[in-house]
This record gives sequence, structure tokens and C-alpha cells, in this order.
Amino acid sequence: MTLDLVVTNLNTRDAPAPVAIGIAGGRIAAIEREIVCDAPVIDAGGRLGLPGFVDTHVHLDKACLLGRCGHAHGDLKAAIATVARLKADFTEEDVLARAGRCLDRAIAHGTTRMRTHVEVDPRAGLRSFRALKRARSDYAWGIDLELCVFPQEGLTNDPGCEELLVAALEEGADVLGGCPYTDTDPIAQLDRLFELAADYDVALDLHLDFDLDASTGHLEDVCRRTEAFGRGGRVAVGHVTKLSAMTPSAFERAAARLAGAGVALTALPATDLYLMGRDRFADRPRGVTPAHELARRGVTASIATNNVQNPFTPFGDLSLMRMANLYANVAQVGPDGFDACLDLVTDGPARLMNLDDYGLRVGAAADLVVLDAADAGEAFADIAAPLWGLKRGRRSFERPRAALNPPDA
Repeated sequence: MTLDLVVTNLNTRDAPAPVAIGIAGGRIAAIEREIVCDAPVIDAGGRLGLPGFVDTHVHLDKACLLGRCGHAHGDLKAAIATVARLKADFTEEDVLARAGRCLDRAIAHGTTRMRTHVEVDPRAGLRSFRALKRARSDYAWGIDLELCVFPQEGLTNDPGCEELLVAALEEGADVLGGCPYTDTDPIAQLDRLFELAADYDVALDLHLDFDLDASTGHLEDVCRRTEAFGRGGRVAVGHVTKLSAMTPSAFERAAARLAGAGVALTALPATDLYLMGRDRFADRPRGVTPAHELARRGVTASIATNNVQNPFTPFGDLSLMRMANLYANVAQVGPDGFDACLDLVTDGPARLMNLDDYGLRVGAAADLVVLDAADAGEAFADIAAPLWGLKRGRRSFERPRAALNPPDA
């Protein structure tokens, strides 16, 4: 066997003992207890290896805006309005620079696949989209970036927005998004988005129902259209914070409906925690959809970063290990659920994005992150630091372990 690289002494979530992974042509060619060949060798030292993390929902175009605006707003509506004022002045170079800061961090935290949502409307024009097309090319060495264009402030009520979305799809947008709850006619927006997605044969990824009133919502509207258009497995919804406020029986019905229609879901803990329940002083709700419970019921589910250092979420470091750990705290997941939470930043989002070359298996892309831990439980509890990673078999980042300097005895 001719190999380009061998990673030895690697612990995985599936194998009972350390394995060696042989890599050729950017793909995993062999997984054995031992591989002997002339290829260069990296000794993982008995640490845990995972397939690269997958971030299904990020907003690179409006990231890193701290210092450009105030953060004394009180709700989602004010955050949207603040960014709407700012984005009219975004330039391609500005968006590219801020996106680059985020992508640097994401790669260094072990993320190898990402879907970023991009606002396309008469205020932003196609500037942010074109900047992120450049970022997609510039950073292909370390991360695969999908671009999901969407109308943040409405579609039917925003003349010229649909034409810009179509132009972006013509220029190579990978996914079409939407935000029905900001539209004066949310049902008409859904109808048009499903039509456009079918016309251009792209997946749909929708911001949905970002409040805590469980008596109303558009989840059924999405499921019904997913079935009518035959798009099962190619539709996702993000936030859906109403699911966190449902009764157990209503939640079971919603989970069954999502699973049956083939609609995936992404929970966004940082933003949802920051914005939900701000009208209450006591007994403030968490507002985070229990994604691991949906996954247990057959729904394709993920956890993602969403906003980074902007009016929607004034913090963030693009670490999906930290995000999954935060989610587990919020959702009160104990050690017996740590593996399920890791699934929400690896296998689950890979299914959501229909990545057919993902995973630690022969034939998959050689995308790998090695964590400073021996096993999954330790890694998750510690929020273990990524030590190094591979993208298509090439070392994409590395960081030294912290060295302590106690005084001499």
C-alpha cells in the first residue's frame, strides 16, 4: 500500500484500542491496529481523534462588530435593526477581514466544514456574498465553506431582495435560507423560497420561530412544504426556540413531524440564551431547543455557533467543543449523554449538510482533529484543547500543550 501519511497510536470513539490511520490522496485509505510502510508518521500519543467538527450555522458577514455599535438593546428586533444600519456600509474587504478572523479561529479549534448564512438584500447588495466567495476560495486549504444566502429582514416586504437572491444563486450560492418571522407575509415567503430551492436544486436552511410562544409557529408549514416539494433530507431549520417551551406531548408530536418529513434542526445555544426571556427578571427561561432529545427521536440535529461578537451575541470563539459543552450545561445533560452531545457537532451536522465523505472510515476525506484527552468523556468534560488537525491529509493547524513552570524545588 502506498500512503502519504500514517497517524499512529490514535484513540477513537469506536475502536477499543488505539489504531493507525493510513492516508493517501487526501483520503483515509486504511484503519488498522498497526500500519507499516515508508510514509511519514505522526504519533498521536494515545490521544482522542475525531473527524473534523462541522459548524452548520454561522454568520461570518456580520461577525466581529464589537466597537461599531452599542449593545444596550433589549431584544432580537433591536439587534436586527442595529445590524441593518451597519451593513449598508459593509465593503467586501471589511467582510473578508472579519470573516478571516473567524475562520482562523474555527480552523484552530478543529472545524473542517462550515455553513455560513449571508444576508443578501438591497442594503447589503451582493458585497458580503462576494466577499465570502473569496473566503471560501482563500480558506479551502483548511475548511470547506458553504454559502447560504438569505433575506434577514423579509422577502415579500423588501422590494429588490428576491432579484438579489436569484443573482447570488446564479453566482454559485450553495444553499438558500429564509427568515419568515421577519416577513409581513411569512407564508408567502416560505412558498417562494421552496419554489426557488426547487428551481435551483439547492438545500433550504431557514431561521424559524425565534420566540417562546409555543401556541403558534411555522414548523408545520415547513414540514408540509418539504413533503409537497419532495425535499426531505434537504431542509433544515435553526433556532425554533418554541420547541423549548412546549409541553412534553406537544414536543413529541413536533419531533415525530420533523423526523417524518425529513426536516433537520440546528440549536444555537449562545444566541438563544443571550436573547431569549429578556422580558423576565425571575425564572428566566433558557430558550434552547433540546437538540439531543430530537436526535434521540430520529431527527437530524446539530449545535452551531451562529453569531460571533455582534449585537445578537457579543462573545464567541468558534469552538464547537465549548459550544457543545455549554449546551450540555444548559440542557442538563450528564455524563451518559456526553457522546450524544459530541454527535451534535460531528455526525449530526454532517448528515444535515449531506456530507457523503465525512467520518473516520476508509474512503472518507482525511479531516481529523486530535484533542488533548484520552477518550470522549474526558475530552467533553474538560473542553479539551485541540492539539493539531488535518484537512484532506495535510496538517492544517497545531498548538503546543501548555507548559507549567513551577519554582525550583
